[in-house]
Amino acid sequence: MDHEFINDIAFTPSVKAEQEKHGSRAGNQRMAENGGWADTVNGDLAGFIAERDSFYLATSNVDGRPYIQHRGGPKGFLKVVDDKHLAFADFGGNRQYITLGNLRDNPRAFIFLMDYAHQRRIKIWGRARVVDDDPAILNDLADPAYAGKPERVIVFTVDAWDVNCPQHITKRHAEADLEGPIRELHTRIAALEAENAALKTALGGTAE
Repeated sequence: MDHEFINDIAFTPSVKAEQEKHGSRAGNQRMAENGGWADTVNGDLAGFIAERDSFYLATSNVDGRPYIQHRGGPKGFLKVVDDKHLAFADFGGNRQYITLGNLRDNPRAFIFLMDYAHQRRIKIWGRARVVDDDPAILNDLADPAYAGKPERVIVFTVDAWDVNCPQHITKRHAEADLEGPIRELHTRIAALEAENAALKTALGGTAE
């Protein structure tokens, strides 16, 4: 896929007109000429995906009305199949099936991945298809330790991807990421309390 086409996935004529109006068209054109965005999964993207336990999947219906759905699971549940394909087990939910219906009419889809702790986000344009008749691939992607019930697989073909700047991303940390530092803090507090009690005893005071 040529780099100009990759950028045209997002930069439609109307988008380019807005870029021209606001003074950013030349910079975006240089980006396209210098290689633009990637269209295959490299080690950096694969590593980023492996650390995520959630992402957002956007689709649109036959009338072009957009829909965004949060997908969550154990860390790394979004798998890299090869340098052009991602896949994940689709767990049972509220049974509205909006994403499935949208993909039946329009395979174009978009994945948005966030790393709040390191203020990094990655956008992936592509196409998605539903696989609900292949128990083998479902078994390969499902995590038996996870409580969610996998019902089907969604395979995502990567057309282009880009890394956003960290501006305006508020830092957030997952509970699991804080368990170690909090445990160390409690250990340190307990040690200081014991040291304080020992000093009071040595000075003839009474430890509280």
